[in-house]
Amino acid sequence: MKAIAEVQIIPIGAGVSVRKEVMRAHQLLEESGLKVALHANGTNMEGELEQILEAIRRTIETLHREGVVRLSTHVKLGTRTDKVPTLEGKLF
Repeated sequence: MKAIAEVQIIPIGAGVSVRKEVMRAHQLLEESGLKVALHANGTNMEGELEQILEAIRRTIETLHREGVVRLSTHVKLGTRTDKVPTLEGKLF
């Protein structure tokens, strides 16, 4: 099933600036091979629902393995049965 998602992976307790951790999270999501677009408050993703969820899981696990102790992750998913959802379709 195709889906679109908005993902926020927020490091907590990593200091005043979390830019490094946020950019690492985005990099890991990009490595998934899915269509991704960074925006001011998160990352938009497009692809198969299972692949989106797997990319999020892999990103969370990698950040923890790399030393980030606490994450707050917010995910919005959009799915449809009448047509294929796309990021561009939400804009036009």
